[in-house]
Amino acid sequence: MRLPIMTEPASTTAGGFLLWKLATCLIVLAVVLVTIVVMAMTLPKTIKEFVVALISTVVFSLGGGAFVVMQLGLMGWAHDYVGLVALAGVVFACGLPAWVLVRAFYAYADARSQGTGFIDMIREIKQAVWK
Repeated sequence: MRLPIMTEPASTTAGGFLLWKLATCLIVLAVVLVTIVVMAMTLPKTIKEFVVALISTVVFSLGGGAFVVMQLGLMGWAHDYVGLVALAGVVFACGLPAWVLVRAFYAYADARSQGTGFIDMIREIKQAVWK
C-alpha cells in the first residue's frame, strides 16, 4: 500500500500566513487610496467635517466592501494575487459614496442655515443637471 505524498505543513502554513498578510495590506491600501482620492476631489471646510467624512469613508470601505464581496460571492477571488487586487478595487469603490453623502449632508446643513430649504436645493440641482 502506497501512502499519498503530502506537502510539508510548515511551508503550507507559512504560505497561507503570507497570503493573509498580503490580502490585509491590499485592503488597507485600498482604504487609504479611497480616502486620498475623495479628499482631493472636495476638500472639507472644517476639521469636524474632515474627521466625520474620513471615518465614514473608512467604515463604508470596509463594511460596504465586505457586504458587496459576500453578496456577490466574490470570496473565490482571494485565491490568487490578481483576485486580491480586484477585491481591493471593490473595497475602494465602496468607500466613495460615504464621502459624497457626508459632503451632501454638510452642504444641506449649510444651505439650511442660510434659509434655503430642501425642496429649493433639489430644484437647483435639477436645473443644473437638466439644462
